[in-house]
Amino acid sequence: MKNKEIIFFDLDGTITDSKKGIFNSIKYVLDFYKIEERDENILIKFLGPPLKDSFMKYFNMSEKQAIEAVAKYREYYRVKGIFELSVYDGAEEMLKKLKENGKTVCLATSKPQEFAESILKRHDLLKYFDFLAGATMDEKRNEKDLVIKYAIEQNSFNKEKIVMIGDRENDILGAKINGIDSIGVLYGYGDEEELKKAGCKSFAKSTSEVTDLLI
Repeated sequence: MKNKEIIFFDLDGTITDSKKGIFNSIKYVLDFYKIEERDENILIKFLGPPLKDSFMKYFNMSEKQAIEAVAKYREYYRVKGIFELSVYDGAEEMLKKLKENGKTVCLATSKPQEFAESILKRHDLLKYFDFLAGATMDEKRNEKDLVIKYAIEQNSFNKEKIVMIGDRENDILGAKINGIDSIGVLYGYGDEEELKKAGCKSFAKSTSEVTDLLI
């Protein structure tokens, strides 16, 4: 992967450990709807994929209900959840080294772009990114493949020079749909079995291993 010049990064589970804020935001929604589910094995499935789809899939909501649930989720997340996260050990050093070695670094996240930008600013990471691609608040661009496509088209990137770095199957599948390579990180919320099933062939157990694969 050392020949890749353009690096796309997922955010949650790849650069930031945002589980606490996301879980608390989901619980806020469940309390509102008087849903008793608190199994973290269910909640962890929300880490990565679009929220609307997850509410429909795991809580049997209609599309209309799921849209309402996302709005309710954002009530908590915008005020509190967005701050309930930490940056993974070595993530800033990884980004810094990539930039020092002439790589183009982009964000490709299913999180709304305005939230992602706020997080990067708050943790002084925005300076390492050449382009941010995130979901839109209206959910029209929320699937990872659409986010990746948007980033490629907005910059007229050569797909052969891009690699997507992420921790969940939607990162790997989104890359595959767009005809780009991927690296699955094993320190995030997914696991090797999930990533392999999605078609991932390269893995990193730490941020330093990501760096070693790319430089």
